Amino acid sequence: MLRTVNRVLVGLVGLALVLLGGAVLVAGLDLRRRWGIAEDVWWPFAGPHDVPLSRADRTRWRDQGWWWPAVIGCLGAVLLLALWWLLAQLRRRQLGEVAVGADDIEAGAAAVVRGRALEAVMAADAESLDGVERARVVLRGRRTAPEARVALMLAARAQPVRALEQVRGEVLEHARSSVGLARLPTEVRVRAVRHGAERVS
Repeated sequence: MLRTVNRVLVGLVGLALVLLGGAVLVAGLDLRRRWGIAEDVWWPFAGPHDVPLSRADRTRWRDQGWWWPAVIGCLGAVLLLALWWLLAQLRRRQLGEVAVGADDIEAGAAAVVRGRALEAVMAADAESLDGVERARVVLRGRRTAPEARVALMLAARAQPVRALEQVRGEVLEHARSSVGLARLPTEVRVRAVRHGAERVS
C-alpha cells in the first residue's frame, strides 16, 4: 500500500509541477499574445509582468470569520499527512514477519517468524564466520517473498571472496531452509575494519 501511495504522490506532485512550469513558461514568453489566445480564456498568469497572487486576492477573505480557521485547519491536515508519510517511510524498511513455508501458504500453512528474530539469527551466523567482525541484516519485501540486505564488516586480513562464499553457502542457505523458502534474494555489502598502520622493523 505504501508503495502505491508513494507512486501516486510522486505522480501528482510531478504533474502539478509540470502544469505550473508550463503556465509560467507561457506567461513569461508572452505566448498567449503570440498564439492569439483570447483574453477571456482563463489562465493562471495573464502576462510576463503578472503575479501569482495580487494584493486583492491575498486580502480578499481576511475579514471573513471562517477564513483563518479554514487556513489553520488545512495547514494542520497537510502537516499531519506529511508526518504520517515520513513515519511510514522510516518504518517500512524492515519486514515485520516472515511466513514459514511460504510456498505452502495457499495449502493452509500459517506459521510465521518475526523478522527481527530471523535478522538476529542471520547476523549471528554471519559474525561466527572466519574474518567477519560485525554483521547487520535487514529483511524487506513481502512476508511470503522476503529479500535480505547484509552488511559485513571484515577484519583486516579477511578474504572478501571467501567471506561471500561462506555467507551464501552457510548463512543464507541456513536461513532459507529454516523458513522453507525456495529462494532468498540477497544484497551483500562488504566493508573492512579501519586499522592503524603497522610498524615493521
